[in-house]
Amino acid sequence: MRLLPFFARSIVLLALAGTAHAARIKEVASVAGVRTNLLTGYGLVVGLDGTGDQTTQAPFTQQSLTAMLQANGVILPQGITMQPRNIAAVMVTAELPAFAQPGQKIDINVSSMGNAKSLRGGTLIVTPLKGADGQIYALAQGNVVIVGAGASANGSKVQVNQLASGRIPNGAQVERSVASNVQGGDSIQLDLNAADFATARAVAKAINRAKGEGTAQALDGRVVKVQAPTTPDERVGFLADLENLPVDLSTPAARVVVNARTGSIVMNQAVTLNNCAVAHGNLSVTISTTPQVSQPNALSGGQTVVTQKSDITIKQEPGPLIQMPASANLADVVKALSALGATPQDLLAILQAMKTAGALNAELEVI
Repeated sequence: MRLLPFFARSIVLLALAGTAHAARIKEVASVAGVRTNLLTGYGLVVGLDGTGDQTTQAPFTQQSLTAMLQANGVILPQGITMQPRNIAAVMVTAELPAFAQPGQKIDINVSSMGNAKSLRGGTLIVTPLKGADGQIYALAQGNVVIVGAGASANGSKVQVNQLASGRIPNGAQVERSVASNVQGGDSIQLDLNAADFATARAVAKAINRAKGEGTAQALDGRVVKVQAPTTPDERVGFLADLENLPVDLSTPAARVVVNARTGSIVMNQAVTLNNCAVAHGNLSVTISTTPQVSQPNALSGGQTVVTQKSDITIKQEPGPLIQMPASANLADVVKALSALGATPQDLLAILQAMKTAGALNAELEVI
């Protein structure tokens, strides 16, 4: 299959579907209170091969090292300043999953805070991870895994991916669990992933069909209240049945999302086009500068100077007028836009003009 230029320079995601599609409740909503919690911590990575922080530019690394040595009974003589290159100050982040219990392992991310060149080969020493309430919920330690690579010599440098951050799989051990209110009360609350009154009504209807009329009630476009059993075992089984119930969703609102920085363009299946005509051409400006030497006459007392001569060329390619037929589905829309042969940046301007002219039946969002 031959790809047109538009596809070669941008990303278009096709979501072909009918006027309605079925999804499970777990895919469109979540139980209130069942969520992850963010953890952070400050630590030190040791064992680096001369690629750590320069303590003269990152004094907090030296302070942290001194404090760690004192905590282990090592008192440095007065006035001694250390400048190790095999240690780096890092920020450790993690997500504490819902229902996590003491003793379980979680993954952590390690990111340099100073001017370390690389964390490859380093070991994170014990680092407490705290939540927003200041309590310690996990302890992190382990060998940092770096997926990048790099080398430098004589002022030349080659690097692949990021070397100043890495990951430690199962690098933290949970020390404290977070209380959950899922078992409290005679009802639970379902929070939709996106506010939509039609989806909230569809979720409530699906639950009432399966569990009996009056079990669920849509409070607004985001929240659905559900009557649930009070005993733990029955409530777990009730939630297991609930999250797998199918729910019929209406077609989402037509939307085109354009990332102006990367040129990515995403459309959903509800986007359509009306009849219109588009003229597209390219304008290029070329500026070339040539140095010239100005030499004074003999015995004139002048000085030799170098001047710059600039030539400016403007070239405008012809833009043929292309008729774009009305398109009722996303595949036809993509074919019509591909016929323009425009770059993503040009296509952004074309889409905006089509929206203003009323030819694009979608909401245009630029991020």
